[in-house]
Amino acid sequence: MGKAEERGINAVQMATGVVLGGLLALGIELMILLLGSLAVSNGILKEDAAPQLTAAACVLGCFGGGLLACARWKSRRLLGGLAAGVVCYLLILAVGLLMSDGLTLDVQTLVELAGCLCGGALAGMLGGGKRKKRVPSRKK
Repeated sequence: MGKAEERGINAVQMATGVVLGGLLALGIELMILLLGSLAVSNGILKEDAAPQLTAAACVLGCFGGGLLACARWKSRRLLGGLAAGVVCYLLILAVGLLMSDGLTLDVQTLVELAGCLCGGALAGMLGGGKRKKRVPSRKK
């Protein structure tokens, strides 16, 4: 197998890792938001906690999705985590556009973007592979 074929296979693995990571992140976010809505309806949380819950769901969801994306990337894991966060944010934006009439850029939208990027970046920094320990060479 030549270098060109290996790079092509690696690029496909990276792309599928990012897409799967973004989808997993969206699924985790939706589960956290579902649990949050149950907590609000049962009176455990107040309705005023919705923006904080959304931001926390973005960070935790993109952290989980970023870990999946980083597991498939051999190098540049921070970029993989950030890419998974961007994919998740674009999925959130697409669902929002389908559910409403148009795009509204407000503070909550920027908080969601920051949460997705922070969760993905955190996964990229913490989701690194095992590093080889340096063995000091013996001098004779």
